[in-house]
Amino acid sequence: MNRPRLRLLAGLLAVLAPAALAQTARTGTVAKRYAELCANCHGDKLQGAQAPSMLDDVWLAGGDDASIEKSIRTGFPDKGMPAWGNAIPDKEIRAMVIFIREQRDLARRGQVQFNKPADAVTTRSQLHDFQVDTWVGGLKEPYSLAFLNPDLAVVTEKRGHAFLIEKGKLAARPLLGLPVVDTASQAGLYDVVPHPDHARNGWVYLAFADPKKDADGKPVSLTRIIRGRIKDGALIDQETVYQARPEHYIKAGGVHFGGRIAFDRQGFLFFTIGERGQGPHAQDITRPNGKVHRIHDDGRVPADNPFVKNPEACATIWSYGHRNPQGLAVHPATGEIYDLEHGPRGGDEVNLVRKGLNYGWPIISYGMNYDGTTLTDLTSKEGMEQPVTYWVPSIAPCGANFYAGDLFPKWRNQLFVASLAAQELRRLEISGGKLVAQEVLFKELGRIRHVVAGPDGAIYVLLPERVARLAPPPATKS
Repeated sequence: MNRPRLRLLAGLLAVLAPAALAQTARTGTVAKRYAELCANCHGDKLQGAQAPSMLDDVWLAGGDDASIEKSIRTGFPDKGMPAWGNAIPDKEIRAMVIFIREQRDLARRGQVQFNKPADAVTTRSQLHDFQVDTWVGGLKEPYSLAFLNPDLAVVTEKRGHAFLIEKGKLAARPLLGLPVVDTASQAGLYDVVPHPDHARNGWVYLAFADPKKDADGKPVSLTRIIRGRIKDGALIDQETVYQARPEHYIKAGGVHFGGRIAFDRQGFLFFTIGERGQGPHAQDITRPNGKVHRIHDDGRVPADNPFVKNPEACATIWSYGHRNPQGLAVHPATGEIYDLEHGPRGGDEVNLVRKGLNYGWPIISYGMNYDGTTLTDLTSKEGMEQPVTYWVPSIAPCGANFYAGDLFPKWRNQLFVASLAAQELRRLEISGGKLVAQEVLFKELGRIRHVVAGPDGAIYVLLPERVARLAPPPATKS
């Protein structure tokens, strides 16, 4: 075992006596604990002082989360590293590891030059060169985009509007006939997805925060799914395909609505509902929030849904234990369904969503509370699924889609992920349910809400006030 690295870990926690450590762990945030206990040796930004820097990510005693936690908890007394497991609760040790990861990532980002492409400028990436150009402007918080045919698309805005886009031109007025939408806080108009056989039946599906009044007359809302047909600038023939029972609605506005829709290769409709800030609800199959749901295209419940025979359960549930799934995508080659969900502070996840499985929230998580206090010390538990990958610190993943076009052949069947907080477009290569590689294609063009592959093979990216089109540079088009 390397003595300098052991001194690093020892210095992290041995600055004060165990009793003082325990008191701080009970009352302080992780940043406060670091400042009080660790900064003297490791620097105020982990850059190093009396002890080595923790920003180089060189951990000779083991650099994965479990190894660092174990080193802190059990120490190496024969090497001069004391054990601190009795002084600091496990969940506080977990929070310290998350804090180290956050600071390491901030330092790395300051050293790496990410692409920030301007319009009509060629950008290089690992597999393809590309160019980002504004396709449609004049939008406000666009949330989702769906192509109805090669010349016609519809885009939703969180504030409750939807617009047609014909041959790259935004309609002058929004679609008429849309339902009333709760738009407070994180509530809004979410996904728009055409039926797989839209060319024949004309159905378009919408997810939105549905406002109601409870028995006491107070405003409540929850994610609802409808379908309709677009004709003459209006949404007609509207039908509700999913609506929760009135008692399951939660105070209007607020957080974590989910609101993504995807059709699998068999034609089943999947959609997400976040846990609405009610963490324990995600584990309760009698409630719809914190779940991925599965129905027929007309709203009927499939006979083989996992909880359909449980009279107390919500029969539409496909999987549970989700926090806030804002992305949902179907692999074009395998048919596998992946969700992308926000963790708390750290612990954003990509999950391979399977029938009847429990994805752990809030019992297990790779994150901590937003205020820097601990959430749980458990990152795994028997009977709960592990993510394909997770991000610490958070990137706030949102819409995602697998690429199946022809303009970028090396990107085919790879997952493109929109990021809100990190303002990144990421490419993930997943094989056999495992992450193989990932790349940040560009960054800092604004919060990215969704990414969609168009019928022309280009990739369309929803930025705060516009839709950008990502395509090969003109000189390299085949």
